[in-house]
Amino acid sequence: MKKYLLLLFTAFSIFIFSTPVYGDDTATDTTEKNNWGGKLIKSPFGLGLDIQTKYVWRGMEMMPEDSAPVLFPSMNYSWKGLYVYAMGGYAINGKYAEVDLGISYTLGNGLGMAFNDYYYPTVDQKEDEYFGGGKHTGHWLEAVISYVPEDIPLWVTISSFLYGADKYSYGIDKEKQAFSTYLELGTYYDFLNFNRLSLTVGTALNKSCYNGYEHNFSVCNLELKYTYSVNFKSGWKLPLNVAYIYNPVFNKSFVNFSANLAF
Repeated sequence: MKKYLLLLFTAFSIFIFSTPVYGDDTATDTTEKNNWGGKLIKSPFGLGLDIQTKYVWRGMEMMPEDSAPVLFPSMNYSWKGLYVYAMGGYAINGKYAEVDLGISYTLGNGLGMAFNDYYYPTVDQKEDEYFGGGKHTGHWLEAVISYVPEDIPLWVTISSFLYGADKYSYGIDKEKQAFSTYLELGTYYDFLNFNRLSLTVGTALNKSCYNGYEHNFSVCNLELKYTYSVNFKSGWKLPLNVAYIYNPVFNKSFVNFSANLAF
């Protein structure tokens, strides 16, 4: 009898202490919340910092005079196929500045679209205004279409400047929108530990900024790049790149080192 009463008391105790108290919300709500009352989620925002020993973009030497290493701080927002970014470019000698904004969307089949606003303010003058247009605008507005298939080591990108300072002179005090168009083809070979060898061929399809507004079709960018990835135990990777770049239009070559930090 005593053994039966002991078992009954034990079962009753387990039932009492394991039953939730519905009148007390704090007993069941263990969700972490932020100071706005919303549920804590993984942040869709990211930070980045790229470092280049020499600023070369699409085969063009961006600082032909007073050349110096350039830092590119950035912040971005990503959600599914949507990507929005803001990036700056600043030479360590203070002779160059750049502010870029962009938005892109990638479809499931590797096709992507983007719009970029490259803003190049004057460093030692005040002729241009950020929200101003006209003759002294520092903006270059670009539309981009890209194709990066998942199963083929290939990428194709075509871009064109639709508005801004992309102009060339064709008479006395006359300027014309150039609509500089750039086509890039690339391929790559992957190794262990996220290391990669890539080859890029870039061409200017018309008289454009990529060839000094002096040629029509021309090859303006040949780049062979090796990426070595430093892999940390936490899973974070630090890509380090060295690229050999040759521009046939201007008959110039460069060897450039860059580091890409992403957080």
